Amino acid sequence: MPDSEKRLTYPPSRQSEQINNYHGTLVADPYNWLENPDSQETKIWIEEQNQVTFSYLDEISVREKIQQRLTKLWDYEKYGIPFKEGESLQDGSNERYFYFKNDGLQNQSVLYTLKTLDAEPKVLLDPNQLSEDGTVALSGLSISEDGKLLAYGLSTSGSDWQEWKVRDIETGADLEDHLNWIKFSGASWTHDHQGFFYSRYDEPNEKTKLEEVNYYQKLYYHKLDTPQSEDILIYHRPDQKEWGFSGEVTEDGRYLIISVWLGTDSKNLVFYKDLTNPNAEVVELINQFEAGYGFIEHDDNVFYFRTDLDAPRGRLIAIDTQKPHKENWREIIPQSEATLESVNILNNQFVADYLQDAHTKIKVFDFNGIFVQEVELPGLGSAGGFNGKRTDTETFYSFSSFTTPGTIYRYNMVTGKSELFREPKVDFNSGDYETKQVFYQSKDGTQVPMFITYKKSIKLDGNNPTLLSGYGGFNISMTPVFSVSRLVWMEMGGVYAMPNIRGGGEYGEEWHQAGMKEKKQNVFDDFIAAAEWLIANGYAKPAKLAIAGGSNGGLLVGACITQRPDLFGAALPAVGVMDMLQFHKFTIGWAWTSEYGSPDHPEEFKTLYAYSPLHNLKPGTAYPATLITTADHDDRVVPAHSFKFAAALQAAHAGDAPVLIRIETKAGHGAGKPTAKIIEEAADMWAFLVRTLDVKV
Repeated sequence: MPDSEKRLTYPPSRQSEQINNYHGTLVADPYNWLENPDSQETKIWIEEQNQVTFSYLDEISVREKIQQRLTKLWDYEKYGIPFKEGESLQDGSNERYFYFKNDGLQNQSVLYTLKTLDAEPKVLLDPNQLSEDGTVALSGLSISEDGKLLAYGLSTSGSDWQEWKVRDIETGADLEDHLNWIKFSGASWTHDHQGFFYSRYDEPNEKTKLEEVNYYQKLYYHKLDTPQSEDILIYHRPDQKEWGFSGEVTEDGRYLIISVWLGTDSKNLVFYKDLTNPNAEVVELINQFEAGYGFIEHDDNVFYFRTDLDAPRGRLIAIDTQKPHKENWREIIPQSEATLESVNILNNQFVADYLQDAHTKIKVFDFNGIFVQEVELPGLGSAGGFNGKRTDTETFYSFSSFTTPGTIYRYNMVTGKSELFREPKVDFNSGDYETKQVFYQSKDGTQVPMFITYKKSIKLDGNNPTLLSGYGGFNISMTPVFSVSRLVWMEMGGVYAMPNIRGGGEYGEEWHQAGMKEKKQNVFDDFIAAAEWLIANGYAKPAKLAIAGGSNGGLLVGACITQRPDLFGAALPAVGVMDMLQFHKFTIGWAWTSEYGSPDHPEEFKTLYAYSPLHNLKPGTAYPATLITTADHDDRVVPAHSFKFAAALQAAHAGDAPVLIRIETKAGHGAGKPTAKIIEEAADMWAFLVRTLDVKV
């Protein structure tokens, strides 16, 4: 931090007398009043905190220059992966291609459709026309089997709540259908094109809909041209308030596959319903939460699943519904050293997506599980796509890395050849940068991989401003992907490092479970060890090292600065879970108890209390410069987490380093955030680091 930095004066944060009793342990909760985002006192607090934050940021002269560079680099055409829908009639009249494209600085990407790949594309849905500031986003879509109708979900101001509508693809006109109170659900059409399955919650209280807990999800069938009140209830469980349901119609339209989820646990159940029989009951095929099962497709009575049952890194199995007992299950593709992420069927072959040390490998197998070929990818990075119907001989995929923008390839399943389809043009030279993968030891001796990207010209003298980011939870894998904001950071001489810490899915379910519940401290130890490795190997020193993470990654940052405030020069916790004793009381927070444990259980309370960022701040401690970011409409991780942590950190902090909170308005947890808001936030974060890490730009 620059020597000239002066201690800021923060807005007063009233401390209440609230005391909570957890199994005999009394815990003060002085900022509990900030849990109500709509109270006048909270609104004043938000306004005053933003005034201090933006006054500080306004003093940073290079901030405008950073925003201009971000804007210039962001202004390039971004293509989504094309996909094909519609019936394959002899003349192909109902087949269409669909893809997303952003011209550069559009707040939301636009959905296009075209009959052939060389035809003139037609705008099917432009979310930018739905609001003046780009805060209405497309949150889901499903196209009917005949290619004539589009069901689509919309999210406003980043909320998880969605409303769904139906559009005629040929005319672009919306039908009368309008569905509400949908959350954590897609839509799946029946093959008669008359309606679709979706899941919803009961209508919440309008005043508390952004904080109220979500229980008792129900699976419905919506018939076109009927009001939502007449939708047919397909399945629900009044005895299981935490169960959620995802309905998917098989490619041939015969079955409805119902995946039953419990919070964020990767274990699920699988039920099915025969759609050819109007009186068919829902059959419980897999009725124990013992593993994860991802349905792929079926051959008559044989269902294919990707599962981690007895295979933490994943395998492919076949279950005959006529002989459903486990002893009759067949293994098609066994577990390997790499982690099997997903499987699709194309050209009557299995296309398997693997992670090998956190980068993508794609392998093709026949229906007997015999290896056919590996897809040759452009380099070490992340690939996604390979979607389509089981008889398709062509497919598309996207490839990206830290220095390669998302590039679209067309892949021929017969010849095994990739053909460049769309290549974005970004105003930088990728040859100026280098990415390496290193392996370091964590506190308990575990080997952890880490990607490091930087300009080739840097010197390893400890003086490089370095940004270390991580996540470490919910079986989510961190892989090499392109980011304009990170590129600008590296242009300024910054190093970017991303470790694949435990809690993620990079090495399968065992790696995930090694960072869950009572083992959550492993996640923080892995991250701290990454910071120590970067310092020991000359990339940075504590005064030049910043850490960043969002959501569960915000928890990671919060825990690490409370455990090792001496190790970091700056911290950027975004939309973080900071109050580990109250998280389960808001919206979908209860679902995270499968990952974190519950404070309602005495032993799990002890674990949570031991690392909860809010409860482990120590008065009189000099903490790193911190810029907390959140949004007033976040109904995933409610902003109270960040509000309370900011108030407590400002009160405990003894140093001169700034402790600020930036509260975005008309935004949520991050999904669907307009481009303009993303650029503004990135510019503010980099400007904050330039000033607090004393970066010479």
